[in-house]
Amino acid sequence: MAPLDIFAWIVLLVVVATLVASFVALGVMPGRIARRRGHPWAQAVAIGSWATLIFGFVFWPLILVWAYVDTPAKRETSR
Repeated sequence: MAPLDIFAWIVLLVVVATLVASFVALGVMPGRIARRRGHPWAQAVAIGSWATLIFGFVFWPLILVWAYVDTPAKRETSR
């Protein structure tokens, strides 16, 4: 095997490892943000993040926004 072939395999492995690491980082990010912010549906945000990444990435930005949105606090009614 020529030295250039070995270098090509190393570059290929680095590229694949980078792609996998980026995919995992994008999948984990909204769930971590939601948990850190105390989101009431943090688990749903995490599952939604992975589902959208696996099935086409289209709604992933929406899930990221959802991780940052807090639900309004319920107000007590006084009578």
